Amino acid sequence: MKNKYLASEVNTSQGNYRVIVGKSILNLLGRELEYAGIEKKKCFIIADKSMFPKKVKLLHETMESFGYRTNTFSLELNEENKNYNSVSKIYDWLSTMKAERKDFIVSFGGGVAGDIIGFAASSYLRGIPYIQVPTTLAAMTDAAIGGKTAYNLDAGKNLIGSFNQPKLVFEDLDFLNTLPIREKNSGWAEAIKHALISDEKLFEEFENNKKVIINLDTEYAAEILKKSVRIKAQVVSKDEFERGQDRIKLNYGHTIGHAIEKVTKFKKYLHGEAVSIGMMVSIYISLNLGLVNIDSVKRQKNILNSYGLPTNDKNLNAEELIEAIRMDKKNVDGNVQWILLRNIGEAIIEGNVSSEIVKSSISKIIG
Repeated sequence: MKNKYLASEVNTSQGNYRVIVGKSILNLLGRELEYAGIEKKKCFIIADKSMFPKKVKLLHETMESFGYRTNTFSLELNEENKNYNSVSKIYDWLSTMKAERKDFIVSFGGGVAGDIIGFAASSYLRGIPYIQVPTTLAAMTDAAIGGKTAYNLDAGKNLIGSFNQPKLVFEDLDFLNTLPIREKNSGWAEAIKHALISDEKLFEEFENNKKVIINLDTEYAAEILKKSVRIKAQVVSKDEFERGQDRIKLNYGHTIGHAIEKVTKFKKYLHGEAVSIGMMVSIYISLNLGLVNIDSVKRQKNILNSYGLPTNDKNLNAEELIEAIRMDKKNVDGNVQWILLRNIGEAIIEGNVSSEIVKSSISKIIG
């Protein structure tokens, strides 16, 4: 079925699914569910509390109009409570509502919601189908696509999880209308990251056309978002389980970003903000290794700043960050797998970066 809102199709061992992106397209959700093979059984909408009541009510009524028997549940979902307690609440509700394997779940919220709800869907009754309806820019550009689901432990971020691909990712930009500006800016970090690691021309579009992109209220902006989404979808299709050299590159900026989130107890930064600072550490490592020149560093810093993202924090502690990255789940034989840039638009993986270079690069963002 042709659809001008189709950003990409993700091909995985668990089945292929479409990523639909557009503005004011909620009326198309029914036919996309039908295309995805979702039977008209019971639907369980699990939403971030920030979506309650108006947006939850809108989605509930929309699903009912398509002929689904719909139940809704909302809870507060953020990095601070991205833990087993939140997962357990979902299990308890699904049990109370007598959810069955042929029913399906709708994850309605940002990246944390998708991670937790997706994990619950993967494990309750050994798996219930689910779809992603992301409501933040960060989730739309990155987290909702690819089937990574998880929750945090005290020892580190996303240490318990599974690869559980959704049946559909449906992104209506109308859900961004009331998103706080800081939340929206946080989402640009992931979109810009996609350009930095694999598409210099897209990076140049971010540089040259910020005014018509940043508010996401033009057709051109929607097309830019689709291009970013397509990069993520293509990478996932090549490397579904992050076993090769492709998908791990999507973690550019995340090694330090996750460490920053941990040492600040998930209270100071939104995910994209922490990743933005993390990308600066990564490009300074790239500079110190002679992979990029100072012009590339300046271009990255300028683009992040222009989209409202932080690039330094003088209050961070280098030793705390280094200790936190030792728990990074991408480490191999105790070595951090650094995602670095060879050029704007070309990422590489480097597992042998000296602690001196790491410390020197961190000093650039805390000095």
